[in-house]
Amino acid sequence: MRSSRLTTAISFALTLTLAACTQKTTTSSDVITKRDGGEREQRVATQEHDAALGGKKIEAQYVEESRKEHASGRTATATGTAAAPEPAKPVRSAPAAPPMPATVAEAPAEAKVLADRPGLALQRSKPATVGAAAVALGYQQPANTERYQDHADNPLQITRDNPVSTFSIDVDTGSYTNVRRMLAANQLPPADAVRAEEFLNYFDYGYTPPASRETPFSVTTEFSTAPWNTQRKLLLVGIKGYELPAKDLPPSNLVFLIDTSGSMDSPDKLPMLIDAFKQMVPNLREQDRVSIVVYAGSAGLVLAPTPGNQHQRILDALSALSAGGSTNGGAGIALAYATARQNLIKGGVNRVVLATDGDFNVGTTDDEALKTLVAREREHGVALTTLGFGAGNYNEQLAEQLADIGNGNHAYIDSVAEARKVLVAEAGGTLFTIAKDVKIQVEFNPAAVAEYRLIGYENRQLRREDFNNDKVDAGEIGAGHDVTALYELTLVGDGGTQVDPLRYGGGDKPANSVSADEIAFVKLRYKQPSEDTSRLIERPLRKNELQPQASERLRFAAAVAAFADSLRGGTHLGAFNLDRIATLARDSRGSDSGGYRAEFVQLVETARRLKAGDSQPEVAVIAD
Repeated sequence: MRSSRLTTAISFALTLTLAACTQKTTTSSDVITKRDGGEREQRVATQEHDAALGGKKIEAQYVEESRKEHASGRTATATGTAAAPEPAKPVRSAPAAPPMPATVAEAPAEAKVLADRPGLALQRSKPATVGAAAVALGYQQPANTERYQDHADNPLQITRDNPVSTFSIDVDTGSYTNVRRMLAANQLPPADAVRAEEFLNYFDYGYTPPASRETPFSVTTEFSTAPWNTQRKLLLVGIKGYELPAKDLPPSNLVFLIDTSGSMDSPDKLPMLIDAFKQMVPNLREQDRVSIVVYAGSAGLVLAPTPGNQHQRILDALSALSAGGSTNGGAGIALAYATARQNLIKGGVNRVVLATDGDFNVGTTDDEALKTLVAREREHGVALTTLGFGAGNYNEQLAEQLADIGNGNHAYIDSVAEARKVLVAEAGGTLFTIAKDVKIQVEFNPAAVAEYRLIGYENRQLRREDFNNDKVDAGEIGAGHDVTALYELTLVGDGGTQVDPLRYGGGDKPANSVSADEIAFVKLRYKQPSEDTSRLIERPLRKNELQPQASERLRFAAAVAAFADSLRGGTHLGAFNLDRIATLARDSRGSDSGGYRAEFVQLVETARRLKAGDSQPEVAVIAD
């Protein structure tokens, strides 16, 4: 594996060297390659000029505010008015561009769901290689530079040694839709593109919502046998956010921060992005305010704060956008936050919605500097949602982390249908926070549970003491959002333990003598959006709650978790292969009004065919 990574790294380095020899210099008056008579170039240049003028005042005020904050010691990172651009952070491992995949095989007659999705049909109708559509429009993607955070599965825990599991919730779904994009293009995903929790949280499991906002979410637990090993059990912890009626949504101050750089010049990027935001416009109201900030080589304000009911004005501003130039994402984020802060609505929704492929290559390009900027701005009451688009240079690692730090959420948009789901059908959950800093802590009883393993949430782990520390940041939950967590357990006496007992013993007995009838103690902490002190929900889980037959909900969740594990290598599944996962999902599909569960079954079958034929390479870069 190491030698393979070294080989691909050398290949990428040579590719970059050759590309550097022919790379053109981009200026503010020449932001895209000249073609088709220069009409498109003039429109982009005019757009950037107008945007820069519109944003100049706000940007200057932001710089001045940042200077004052730094002088008073309140900023974590200095912000200069004339800082030299930081060098682009190199990708550590980057294979050469992959070969073109074959056209996706015809789906079985009983499963045509994927073919009905417009965005995925785009990838089916053409060779969906990295940058293929972009090359046709003039943008040259030299190599596949997609970035995913390296993460190992959570380790098995011996309960007597470590009885407590603590983590932050996560409502992101971007991993699932991004992997869906790859499978639709007949490509198996790299392991690190797969996050089990984001697969699980893509689906609605029918949890009963709370009756009022006073308790912003309900908690559901289920406990039954794991389908891949009868000697093990699955514990489901489900959270359902309060479903706020649309008429009760508070006024919104939304800043659409849109990447218009050259790398967005592809049908699955800027054009789809524009269509995605247009889905929101009909639902905007007079009390809402919408601004549009764009960034390429520089950042600018192309739509000043506008009442939400001025639909045509907002649509016209979106339609006028074009792609060209380099990507100064740091400047765009700074200007977007400055715009949001100047129009802050007290008690309302104040949010920056960043839409990008994540390819920041000029200005502030260091991930840590960008995260520091976002962390500072969340303290002013402005949240951040990130929407990922496109393939070839998609930076999932940064987009997901910025959303987590920015008290927001991350989604990947692979079709207009997905845009409607995220920005229209689930707008309340995407935009309106009903509880913040939500943490889960489960203490397992060593007298009843021998071993346990949390499935997913690897980058949301917290220390045991962080649970009671209200200064420790955690995830937010939006109106109507579902959050699902699964634990795999081995009960004492069931014979399914994976670790040999110690020859000489070890581990102290529990301080309190608790009956083995109690399996675990489940606790959740959360804060109301306007409060700084957390509230506690807790309840025991008893052995008599074990269900002899898993519910439809738990069985489908188990199929989703197993699929994620299989795509990551299947190390926890034994002989439970993709055929059995597809059967489990099909048999537990249940109510499926949106067709998402039927689509999931087809994705499993697509992955099975690809693995059986081994015809397509993994395509994305893994960022260490």
